[in-house]
Amino acid sequence: MSGAGTITLGDVEVDRLGFGAMRITGPGIWGAPADPDAAVALLRRAVELGVDFIDTADSYGPRVSEELIARALAPYDGVVVATKGGLTRGGPGEWAANGRPEHLRAALEGSLRRLRVETIDIYQLHQPDPDPAVVFEDSLAVLVEAQRAGRIRHIGLSNVTVDQLERALAMAEIVSVQNRYNALDHSGDAVLKACAERGIAFIPYFPLAAGAAAGGDGALAEVAVRHGATPSQVALAWLLARSPVMLPIPGTSRIAHLEENVAAAEIVLSDGDLELLSRAAA
Repeated sequence: MSGAGTITLGDVEVDRLGFGAMRITGPGIWGAPADPDAAVALLRRAVELGVDFIDTADSYGPRVSEELIARALAPYDGVVVATKGGLTRGGPGEWAANGRPEHLRAALEGSLRRLRVETIDIYQLHQPDPDPAVVFEDSLAVLVEAQRAGRIRHIGLSNVTVDQLERALAMAEIVSVQNRYNALDHSGDAVLKACAERGIAFIPYFPLAAGAAAGGDGALAEVAVRHGATPSQVALAWLLARSPVMLPIPGTSRIAHLEENVAAAEIVLSDGDLELLSRAAA
């Protein structure tokens, strides 16, 4: 266990610093990485460092991320894998929502095959379909049905509003919400607050603002100098300090960067650090 402590998702307890497996794919999150063996080694090193929560999606690659995770870690042995369905890909950098029940059923079966499991630990609706003809509750009903059939252990959501979270909670237990959030972007505060009130894990994606948090100036850099750390490490430490339900999942394709991210869990920010960072973000 790292200095981040642990968090419970349903009946599953994991370290509060996970790994996001989007960037182990090719450029534009499309196709295989240049060196699949290196990606496998990266995933295994994450587990060696104490990471026991791996987040992925069927759309990462597509399919590639899940296949590499299974190759590296199956049968998992205490590692919790969360995946997502509900986005489709047209090419590098192209994403489209598809929450139609028939698509989600097929997506779930594909993830089960690729991950080589009979039950997925946490399955998340990647994004509510913006098409008004696709009812949010109908999409979620597919996950509820699969959970009752033993195909999903726990249900999570992604890219949702507080209203959508409440509508989902009327249908099922929701153990996690994955929305965009980082030290430079607090637009998800309302959803974070709703999760904290209900004891639901909040998984911030783009936890390093896609690299923007690594900048060499500003409050992050100032605090980093005081701690002998990097701005990226301070950005992760800030997330961990922000809320006890926060479960950051920084991703990378490099082992050195992975080790740097994991070390961020040992940074303890002072009240002054937190005030400075909050003022800067505001």
